Amino acid sequence: MRQKPTIVALIPMRHSSERVKGKNYRDFNGKPLFHHIIQSLLDCPQLYKVVIDTDSPVIMDYAKEVFPQVLVLQRPEHLRDGNIPMNDVLLNIVNQVPADFYLQTHSTNPLLKAATISKAIEQFIGQYPIYDSLFTVTRLQTRLWDGLARAVNHNPNILLRTQDLPPIYEENSCMYIFSKQLLEEKHNRIGNRPYLFEIPKSEALDIDEEIDFTLTEMAHKYYNG
Repeated sequence: MRQKPTIVALIPMRHSSERVKGKNYRDFNGKPLFHHIIQSLLDCPQLYKVVIDTDSPVIMDYAKEVFPQVLVLQRPEHLRDGNIPMNDVLLNIVNQVPADFYLQTHSTNPLLKAATISKAIEQFIGQYPIYDSLFTVTRLQTRLWDGLARAVNHNPNILLRTQDLPPIYEENSCMYIFSKQLLEEKHNRIGNRPYLFEIPKSEALDIDEEIDFTLTEMAHKYYNG
C-alpha cells in the first residue's frame, strides 16, 4: 500500500489589520476569531501538523496555552509589512517545516468545516498528480458584465433564468493545497493543473471589512444554534 503523504496546514496571521482592527484575535462568539479555524484543522485526521505563522504576541500566547499541539512560528521582521506577498511568507514557512503537501487557509474563514477540509484533501490526494494543486471556489450563476458593459457569461438577447446560466467560479481564498516544489518554481500556490474544489457559500464567508465581521458572526450563531 502506498504510504499516505504528509500534509501540514499553514495559517498565516498578522497582529495588525488595516480595515478590521485586531480581527485575528478579536472576540468572535465567545472565542478569538482564529480559534475557530484552528479547531477545524485539528479535527481533520489527514493533517500531520498545524502551523501558525504570526508576529502577534497575543496569538502566540493564546495558541501556546489553548493549542499546545500547534506549532507557532514567529514571523521574521522583513516579512511583517502588509504589502509583502503571501507567497513570500509561505516560502519562509515551508522552508522550516518539511511536508509532502501544504494546506493553507485563513483565520478569517471561521465557518469552514473540518469535514469540508477533509473532503478537499481526499479529492486532491486521490487524483494527484493529474491535478498539481487545489483551491476552493464559490459557484456563481448570475449575469456578469465587464467594465465596458460587455456580457461576460450570458447573451443579453436571450434572457435565461440565472439558475440556467452556465456556472462561473470565484476563487474564494478559503483553502489551497500545494507542494513546496510548486511554490518554489511558480512562486504561486496554484499550478498549471489546479483542481477547483467547490464549497458552499455558507462556508466561504470571509472577513475583510467591518460589516463582514458582524455578518459572519451572525451566520456562525445561526449555523451553530
